Amino acid sequence: MASEVKIEETIGPIELRPIVQERIWGVEELPAWYPQPETGKRIGEVWLTAESCVAADGPWQGKSLAEMAKLRPEAMGGAEFPLLIKILLPREKLSVQVHPNDAEAQAMGLPRGKSECWYVLSAESGATVAVGFRGEISSEQIRESIADGTLEDNLNYLPVKAGDMVYVDAGTVHAIGPGMVVLETQQYSDVTYRLYDYGRPRELHVDAGLAVSKTNTEAGLVAPVHMHGFVRLVASPYFVVDKFSMDGDASLGLADRMQMLVALGDGCFVGERMLKPGYVVVLPAEGVAYTLHGNGEVIRIAQP
Repeated sequence: MASEVKIEETIGPIELRPIVQERIWGVEELPAWYPQPETGKRIGEVWLTAESCVAADGPWQGKSLAEMAKLRPEAMGGAEFPLLIKILLPREKLSVQVHPNDAEAQAMGLPRGKSECWYVLSAESGATVAVGFRGEISSEQIRESIADGTLEDNLNYLPVKAGDMVYVDAGTVHAIGPGMVVLETQQYSDVTYRLYDYGRPRELHVDAGLAVSKTNTEAGLVAPVHMHGFVRLVASPYFVVDKFSMDGDASLGLADRMQMLVALGDGCFVGERMLKPGYVVVLPAEGVAYTLHGNGEVIRIAQP
């Protein structure tokens, strides 16, 4: 049973238990970070900061991320947790889709749109993602290419490798190819319009998707920027993603802000807590000075 927490108590760091999601395009074997699925189950996504993810231990053990945000909004980035972090594991092509921006979503009575980014953790030779179109194309031409099965021919494909960062702002028609593992950060929204699905028997949302699609966006590969003590992988109006490469000889202080850490291997700690690879540890903004140390790589995700 989850313990009761007084409002003045320090609650971080908070390790969250991830939630696996079955997808028809997913894999039957997960990275060694996670327990393996039952035989025959295809796992396409591991949600690291779903609202239903619960604290693994500590004073808020068993409480969901949604509960924690409502109880301590000033520490958790708001009364609704702002960012959803996932591991994507495509064995097949993901559908071609698009998301509305904030204004478009709010006009429909939804809280926010969905911009996202993809950090490639591993990729087979020849792996690609699609972001936007190869050239100018009208909504009617997009509609026609969906109907005759040639939409893929019009997409702009980017080869990707481990360590690449791809930014996908709302309104960008996009797709992820097979043969990679991706750490995705997105605005916390589930508004997805599927434009094309390679003949799979799933619903398409062509009219709604075309209404929010834009042919000119900011999407594409992002060059890393070397900062003091870390590398900035992407900065957007909704999130920043950084990479720390620790060598054991130094420690780094982390600013007092709500931030999330994902270790990419064993050997790193925040304070006395070991960071388990592939799991999110949330550091609430509660006036605590945290220090990162150890050996290995850690991704830090925060609001700008």
